[in-house]
Amino acid sequence: MTITVFDYGAGNLHSLVKVLEGTGHAVRLETDLARALDTSLLVLPGVGAFSAAASRIARARTQTFEALRTGLPCLGICLGMQLLFDASDEGSGAGIGLIPGRVTRLTAVRVPQIGWNSLDGVSDPLITRAALRTAYYANSFVCRPDDPAAVVAWSTHESDRFPAAVRAGNTLGVQFHPEKSSTPGVAFIRQFIDDVFPR
Repeated sequence: MTITVFDYGAGNLHSLVKVLEGTGHAVRLETDLARALDTSLLVLPGVGAFSAAASRIARARTQTFEALRTGLPCLGICLGMQLLFDASDEGSGAGIGLIPGRVTRLTAVRVPQIGWNSLDGVSDPLITRAALRTAYYANSFVCRPDDPAAVVAWSTHESDRFPAAVRAGNTLGVQFHPEKSSTPGVAFIRQFIDDVFPR
């Protein structure tokens, strides 16, 4: 069983890789998205800008959409969650489009949102089992799905209530950084992986 982290080339992935390696599964970094799809679990990490990342996924966008649509497990974190959508106001380029909708700037005075925030309206049992009630955020943009039914947890920054997590089949996207969200965040990642690789 292999976990593959798609590396956009935009930031330090050390803390995320360390948490993933702590699950006991093989972890590899891959800069080619088409090759990254040859895996048991794909992780789209939360570092970088939308336009740059969109250009990196462009050649394998359709292939990735089909892989996720037909069941390849995927965890999208922050920017990785945003790439699951159609497009972003942050920059040009198309996302994977697995979840119809657009990424827009937070409607708030204090942007970016950096720090801890609470989760509410949680409907995904995985998040509940991990006892994840607060999480660490570092974001200026958030996802706006066309169908709110895709949202499985919410957070609010100032007066802007936005999706903290979305689900589409075996793909789960989170706007927060679980690898930086202390013990419950690590438990969340481990729970997701345990669901993918039952012991």
